[in-house]
Amino acid sequence: MSNFGLTRLRLVKPYDVAFKEARSAVRAHYILEQAEVFESLGEALSDCTLVVGSTALGKRDLHLPLYRLEAAGQLVKEHLAAQGPAALLFGSEKFGLSNEDMSHCHWLLRIPTRPEHGSMNLGQAVAICLYELCRDADAVAQRFDPAPTAAAEDSERITGLLLDLLSRSGWVQERTSQSAELKVRRLVRRLGLPASDAEAWLGILRQILWKVKQDTGNK
Repeated sequence: MSNFGLTRLRLVKPYDVAFKEARSAVRAHYILEQAEVFESLGEALSDCTLVVGSTALGKRDLHLPLYRLEAAGQLVKEHLAAQGPAALLFGSEKFGLSNEDMSHCHWLLRIPTRPEHGSMNLGQAVAICLYELCRDADAVAQRFDPAPTAAAEDSERITGLLLDLLSRSGWVQERTSQSAELKVRRLVRRLGLPASDAEAWLGILRQILWKVKQDTGNK
């Protein structure tokens, strides 16, 4: 909850031993310390104008609208912005939400999982749902500024070293040397090497070429 900026935790009849001995993540202890405990679900949800239950489906007839998490997250955000408090309701680790629990919900959400294994660990399910609530769709379009590409001079030096190596290896034949040069030059340009990598590649190719020349000289 603290990771995603949510702080109001409400619990209904928590198992005291586990709850009182629970330890939070670093810097999130305040959420447990301020958690509100209720004797009934109705009391816990009394001030909420929207209650959304999380379910792994199963074979029950839900009698409620059911949305995938992506759509549910958007609906919850719209409600919070316009109409007031909302609650995400999770059941126990072992049994999930009962039919009675679901009767308090306006609608349900599900995390899209594969049918063969729909049930999730409670903590993981909570984290995924809260991430979706906090996710900013506009930020998806944001990208890191691309690294500057290598200058034409550096690309040509790499091309020259490659052609020298390929010629020594026999890949470049005398009768096709001109077309081979064009192919290699185009290949190097299509790589779009960042400027920061150009020197490294030049060093690698120089070292390989030096080694090839040394071995040739020894023979």
